[in-house]
Amino acid sequence: MRTKMKWSPGPGAKVLGVALTDDDGWAVSAAGPAFGICPDCGRRTRNRHGWSNRSLQDLPVQGKTVTVKLRLSRWRCAHQKCERQTFTDRLPTIASPYARRTSRVSEIVGLLGHSAGGRPGERLMRRLGMPVSDDTILRQLKRDAALVSCDATIRVVGIDDWSWRRSWRYGTMIVDLERRSVVDILEDRSVASVARWLEQHPSVEIVSRDRGGLYAQAAREGAPQARQVADRFHLMQNLRVAIEEQMSLGGRATGRALLPDKWIGSAQIDLLQDDPHVDARHRRRGRHAHRESRQAVFDTVHALNEEGLSCSEIARRTGYGRRSIAKWLTFETPPDRQKAALKPTSPLYFEAFLAACWTDGNRCGRHLFHDIRQRGYTGSFSNLERLLASWRRTERSVKDSASPAPIIPDQPPRDAVTPIRDPETGHVISPVVAAALCMKPRSTLTITQARRVDALKQGSPEFALMRSLGMRFRGIFRSRDPGKLDSWIDDAVNSGLVAIERFARVLHRDIGAVRNAVELPWSNGQAEGQINRLKTIKRAMYGRPGAALLRARMLPLINNHHHTK
Repeated sequence: MRTKMKWSPGPGAKVLGVALTDDDGWAVSAAGPAFGICPDCGRRTRNRHGWSNRSLQDLPVQGKTVTVKLRLSRWRCAHQKCERQTFTDRLPTIASPYARRTSRVSEIVGLLGHSAGGRPGERLMRRLGMPVSDDTILRQLKRDAALVSCDATIRVVGIDDWSWRRSWRYGTMIVDLERRSVVDILEDRSVASVARWLEQHPSVEIVSRDRGGLYAQAAREGAPQARQVADRFHLMQNLRVAIEEQMSLGGRATGRALLPDKWIGSAQIDLLQDDPHVDARHRRRGRHAHRESRQAVFDTVHALNEEGLSCSEIARRTGYGRRSIAKWLTFETPPDRQKAALKPTSPLYFEAFLAACWTDGNRCGRHLFHDIRQRGYTGSFSNLERLLASWRRTERSVKDSASPAPIIPDQPPRDAVTPIRDPETGHVISPVVAAALCMKPRSTLTITQARRVDALKQGSPEFALMRSLGMRFRGIFRSRDPGKLDSWIDDAVNSGLVAIERFARVLHRDIGAVRNAVELPWSNGQAEGQINRLKTIKRAMYGRPGAALLRARMLPLINNHHHTK
């Protein structure tokens, strides 16, 4: 009797016998209780109306599958005033209604599906003696995730985007920063969807986000009572990018020790046309300096090759790779960078149509935006306006070419940063390295890095000013004193450095969220970590999971009785 009890699938089932089947598995015959309890009136009855048989998959024994043949009764309620005439045995501790597996097997299926996915879970379940198909695992996983309701007492959330396909389609992840768990996965990255989710959770008090305006607008619409917090990592990163952009005005430092200083200085020549827009002139100046520096290196490599030097010797002198040198020697001019294929999000995709309209006199941005939207344009109006503005500047430069202003081509831009060489190697310090060193505290620098910083500060007053601003900016977050932000922004705006000025002005537009980032301890680091986890899951499933499956695998696993078929 005790042996039979060990084969029982759960309380309420009486084991009648155990047999070994032809397919090398175990079959357990069991029966339900000897009486029934009406779910409406709660009275016991022994008036049996009929029988029903259920076949349930149970935990394996000795590595072999176990199937429970459970015989259940259908009872007739003896109470005359009860509305329910018949009812069947319900054994919720064993299995859910219409389920094909016991609850304990369903829990294992859900656990393996959540951690391993469909096909890996299928292989593991078969090896454990509980064969289940991958479709069944994923179906159960998505069904269980759909039944999970979000906690209505969520106070602090972190919102960030993730890519279905990079530069093409994005989704949104919402993380509970207090519980350190994913709350929801949204299919798109839009103001409407995020605002709708926030409206459904009025308990949200703090919203941590990146510096994009999309989630800021969604928080204002969906949770106006919540305090927005800008992510501190992105604030530091944006300042580092601004410093790198400012350093790039002196050339991209593609030259090594071989290049003379006058060649590097020639890369600082500004464009010969003045532009009323400072940012546009700043971007063009950086591109022009980069092209000049590449051309200088290209000419030097070819000159050394004509002297009879080998690729290895040229690589040793210049600091470039031997393969890069061999590739450049096959070209007569510096190779152009490969550009991505145009997409309907870019107005250049409709350049022929826009050029025809421009020639015909239709130059109103709103009219052209409406016309190309009818032809499939999916980009923004501001993107189109940038293209039209470049065309307008070109026309103005052609009109003014009859009386050009005197230009001194050898005069560098007033805010250009002079390229500085590494005191140990003699190579020009690149803007990327200089920007990283500019944001790094003195105590964390190595000896070599400290020497580079000293060389940059001695040779470039602009770098010394940017390093002072960078250290002050870090100190504001370290001291948790938002009162120093206003004076820092004023000093950055008056610094005379274009990229730093632009960063300070953009920072001032989001000053409320930046102040909260200084005062509050919350940040979006947890959301970034969960996005890395989502990328791992998506790549492990070869990029094929949909939104429902990703949500099911990202939400925390809740152990409950599963309903499965």
